Amino acid sequence: MKFNITIEIDENGSYVVECTDLPGCLSEGETFKEAIENISEAIVGCLKSRLKVAGEQLKIPSFHHKLDISLDISGPTYAEASKSKW
Repeated sequence: MKFNITIEIDENGSYVVECTDLPGCLSEGETFKEAIENISEAIVGCLKSRLKVAGEQLKIPSFHHKLDISLDISGPTYAEASKSKW
């Protein structure tokens, strides 16, 4: 999986990094390498958090054969379940 990030140097010389694919996912570092390591950890944490919320909000209908679940971690509702015919 690939994520787009932007990197800027602030007025103090620190690297500020934002994952543009995950709004609100930001980090920083004193060096370029540290900033990349920190945003990598932030992305994983952001995904875990959003998946947890999605799982908590998911209302699973009763089903007998197969259930397809779509997790959209970019929006406010996060998850939707739909029955599939098998």
